[in-house]
Order: sequence, then C-alpha cells, then structure tokens
Amino acid sequence: MTHCVDNASTATETAADSAAVEAIAFVGAVLAPFFLNDPRTGQAPDAFAALAELDVDAAAAEWPFADESEARAALALMRAGLAAGADHDDLVWEYRRLFVGPGRLPAPPWGSVYTDHDCVIFGESTLALRAWMRARGIQRLGDERTPEDHIGLMLALLSFLAAERPELVDEYLRDHLLTWALHYLEGLAEAADHPFYRGLACLTRATMLGMQQERELAVNLPRFYR
Repeated sequence: MTHCVDNASTATETAADSAAVEAIAFVGAVLAPFFLNDPRTGQAPDAFAALAELDVDAAAAEWPFADESEARAALALMRAGLAAGADHDDLVWEYRRLFVGPGRLPAPPWGSVYTDHDCVIFGESTLALRAWMRARGIQRLGDERTPEDHIGLMLALLSFLAAERPELVDEYLRDHLLTWALHYLEGLAEAADHPFYRGLACLTRATMLGMQQERELAVNLPRFYR
C-alpha cells in the first residue's frame, strides 16, 4: 500500500510540475511580443488585437503566478491603453521612447545596462548568457545586432526552454533572468507614461516574482549600477 501511495504522490508532483512549466511557457510567449514589437509596425498585431478585446476579469482569474488582484489591475491598464487602437500615436511613441529612442532610454531593456559597471549593452552579463546558451546548444532568438539579454528576447527564450528544455528553466531563471528583471521592471513601471506599458511592466514583474517564489529560487542579486 505504501508503495502505491508513493507512486501516486510522485505522479501528482510530476503533473503539478508539468502544469507549472506549461504556465511558464504561456506567460513567456504572451508577454514577450509586447516588449519586442512596435505596436504599429511590429510583427505582433494579433497579440495587440487580442489584448484590446480581453475579458480582464476572466483573464486575471486564470493568469498564473501573479496575485489575481494584481493581474486584474495590470491587465485593465493594458486594455485601457489600447482603447484608441494599437496604431494610436500616443502608444506608438511611448513604445519608441521606452524601447527604441532616439535619445536616452529612461529604462533600457537590456540586462547588462544595470549589472555592468560601465552600464553598456553587450556587457559581461550578456556575454555570460551567450556562453550559457552556446554551451547548451541553444540558438539565439534575435539578430546579431540585438543583445541576447533584451527583456523581450529573454521572455521568449524562457517560453522556449519551458516547452523544449524544461530541465534548464530554473537555472536560467535563477542565474540569468531574475538577476535583473525585477529591478528593470520596477524602473519601467515608474518610467512609463502610458497605461499600456505601465500595466505590462506591473504584470510581468508580479508574474516573475510569483514564479520565483513558487519555484523557491534563491537568486544572488548583482550590484546594480543603474
């Protein structure tokens, strides 16, 4: 009987972990396009369209890792920010102000800007991530001109790992993404003037924090230079 109980317990734990990994793949895939794509000219029109029609209460109730009330508030901000359409000038220019430039970005989306002494892109943490990926046979998702530690690329990579290499998810979160993402997302929420991107920052941060807590990941935070 004990053996049967042990087997049932193992099966339950396996199913729970499988569901958690599926949830990680889901949130990475959903969130990444909003960080990577210009609302007007980018390659994610369907993602923006779906968010504009979202049932906020239903989505918040099912959103993984984040507290339901936090998810509801953030999703409501995002939907409100799309009320005038994804091609509205205010939304488009806010994306470009936060992620593209010209000019100094108020919350740069690259990890090494915060963790490298010189606050540069393609810094030491970028190179460490690149080496980690190469050692595990993981292909980069962006082009050669885009640092691998762009928040959007890292969320997309998180989704890929959860779907294809789940044994690497915790290591990736602990050693490469959670080392800087919460710090960055807090800064993005403060810098964002548009409700869509403020909501996106808050939702992503709450999700990442919940993910860290649920998976009991002890993250050694680096010194932040910005």
